Amino acid sequence: MSAQPQCPACLLGRLERDARAAGLTHLRRDPAHRHYSFYRAACGHQLRRQHEIIRRVAAGTTELRCESCHAAIEAAEARRRGWMQTGPDPEGDPNYRIYTHADGCGVLQRIARANMQTGRFTCATCGEAWVASGSFLYAMAFTLANGRELVKLGYSRDPTSRLLHQLRMDRDIPCEFLRVVPMATGQLAIRTEKALHVRLRHAHPDAVVDPASYRDQIRVRSENYDAALTPQILSMLDDIEKKAAAA
Repeated sequence: MSAQPQCPACLLGRLERDARAAGLTHLRRDPAHRHYSFYRAACGHQLRRQHEIIRRVAAGTTELRCESCHAAIEAAEARRRGWMQTGPDPEGDPNYRIYTHADGCGVLQRIARANMQTGRFTCATCGEAWVASGSFLYAMAFTLANGRELVKLGYSRDPTSRLLHQLRMDRDIPCEFLRVVPMATGQLAIRTEKALHVRLRHAHPDAVVDPASYRDQIRVRSENYDAALTPQILSMLDDIEKKAAAA
């Protein structure tokens, strides 16, 4: 008299249909909680989720993440940098993890996962400061949404991270490396880069591109030139590499 009885078979059928729509296989209901069930994900791992969450996934209003697969992804990110993920952040910040410098001094260090992904960090114990560690000069090509082609000259300790995680605001913008030249130290890289920009701006002031034209596509305020300067910039980088090899 005080509740609406449910048919167990109909309820199970709804749970199985919701699971299929979400890309899962319903395994069984959780005997400890009537609002939860166990599911098999496409990756093969078993998940425990609330029925309402599965309905939202099926409707496309939220996403589902496998904890086992996600943990493997984070572990692989750390291994690529020579570190090992050791545990969660002791301060409870979900953006940080504790890592061990496996290929270095073995120290435990609290690092933001985003920095581990992009390489924008150093070991507090054995790492070199950017001014002393190796760096690179680079030339990158960009094609803006209006079709205009640019060439960017810059320096970075990790050019790939610089391009993929810092410069590109529009992830679909066509871009590529044209040249990467290793430099002995970050200090030498920035000094050389600044001298190159002085030469280019003095000799080709009309080739400097107005930042307003790429404001929503490339996250930088300067150092972009018209693509017509590409041969000269590449020649300058070639000369620098030859001099470094001869030194």
